[in-house]
Amino acid sequence: MTEQDNATVNLREGKQEKFKTTIIDAKNDDSTLRVLVTGASGFIGSRLVSRLTSSSIISSISNPHFLSAHQHNDGGNNKPTAKRRRQIICMTRDPKLLEDKIDNIKEKVEIVEADVMIYQQLVEALYGIDVAFYLIHSMEGSSSKEWKKFAQKDRKAAENFARAATECGVKRIIYLGGLVHDQDTRYQDLSEHMRSRIEVGKILKISSSSKVTILRAAVILGHGGGSFQMLKYLVERLPIMVCPKWVLTKSQPIAVDDVVTYLVKAMESKDTENKTLDIGGPDILTYVNMMKRYAKIINNRPLKILIIPFLTPRLSSYWVDLVTPVKASLARPLIDSLKYEAIVKDDSIKKIIPIKLKTFEEAILAAKQEEEEEEEEEEERIAEQPKITKTEQIERKERTSHWLNNKILIASLFLMAAVGSTYYIFNTRPEIFGFQLLALATLWYLAIVIALYFVSKGARLGAMISGVVGWVSLAFWIIDSLYTFMGQSVISTTTNPNYLMTLRNIVGPIIAAMVVAASHNVFHKIRIHSL
Repeated sequence: MTEQDNATVNLREGKQEKFKTTIIDAKNDDSTLRVLVTGASGFIGSRLVSRLTSSSIISSISNPHFLSAHQHNDGGNNKPTAKRRRQIICMTRDPKLLEDKIDNIKEKVEIVEADVMIYQQLVEALYGIDVAFYLIHSMEGSSSKEWKKFAQKDRKAAENFARAATECGVKRIIYLGGLVHDQDTRYQDLSEHMRSRIEVGKILKISSSSKVTILRAAVILGHGGGSFQMLKYLVERLPIMVCPKWVLTKSQPIAVDDVVTYLVKAMESKDTENKTLDIGGPDILTYVNMMKRYAKIINNRPLKILIIPFLTPRLSSYWVDLVTPVKASLARPLIDSLKYEAIVKDDSIKKIIPIKLKTFEEAILAAKQEEEEEEEEEEERIAEQPKITKTEQIERKERTSHWLNNKILIASLFLMAAVGSTYYIFNTRPEIFGFQLLALATLWYLAIVIALYFVSKGARLGAMISGVVGWVSLAFWIIDSLYTFMGQSVISTTTNPNYLMTLRNIVGPIIAAMVVAASHNVFHKIRIHSL
């Protein structure tokens, strides 16, 4: 007997009693629609839960038996409709994370702790469910080897979910996938990430008895989403953009609020059953256009862009990792998805679900407003909260430490530049003014300026450059101090440093060491706090 079969038996024999009062009664109650949201603590899932819980009643014609008993006319329209209570069940691996994301969540929904990789937990979570939103997919992987593991995990998760949905009699599954036209692009040429998104949808359709609706979206714009974060920080932190050729590929970005609206209305409409529908905003843009428009909206400045054809997705993801809070492992699939044209070719969704879509500009402004409101709420929460938890104390301490290290790093870079200038003020060695050393000094000062710029912007790239410059300076000053032991300067064969230069060669390494230490701390704390 397989693990899945054992899980089903366990549920029927032992676990069923746990749900006897609540779930079975709800399942037999045609007036209640039980909706499961997987990935409820995620970027899309948390917003979907908030929208679903904003009203406990929905219009539905999905249950003919209930309709015949309770039908009524909707105004002047002769089409019968019915009202059903909606009970929301959130499935998550980390209930605490969900509670932190949505205020008073326990009062609004039922929370089920379950992992899609554990079949028995899935069966328990899906028992009595009418509609399930499948919002689970792996989004991190920096190499093809890692992505193969993630793809296998996604496949196993989808297979588990499809079979558990069939076992539990789930009527509908709604899946949010990626917008890619695999008929236009050779399947083997697609990235592991995009192939996995397509495969999950096929598994849910083929392996379950539920009616499956697949919504396919391209770039989703919203505060907290990887696509928006990447766009925001690239534009705000880079004075000149060096981009690969994939930024010229067309895409149809859509606001996250519109995605959530489509998900909810797809559940409410019988016309979306067993269909694959493409969703996108009103604007068709290249990534270059998106960056230029964002710069105009936020900074009202032109954006300088240089396109380099040989930048690979992997190199691009490392660059994004150094400049933005988006990790390379997350940036890689986002960049991979931008390599393929992602525009809506079949807009039949507009006839089934006619809604007013936000433009790119409206989506960006909504994301920025949400970001500002979240910051204000956090400040108010901190001000009103007399006592803070130990975890919050540690987090605040870490953030204060990061702020302090950032200030120390900036001050140390300025001091190091000042100490370096003494080579041309107090130095008596003519070799210092040679072309090679002057060229190296110019590069050294340029690196410090670049480091200061990115450190002030909060990018890890600034800390990395600072660390490299700090180590090089430390090594140089130590080598230049060897004359105190050797009796002869390494830089000059004619003249040894004077007293002031000797003092400089003692102070310089100390400051360079401060730069190295501070840059190391800043580099890692930025990643820890996703700054």
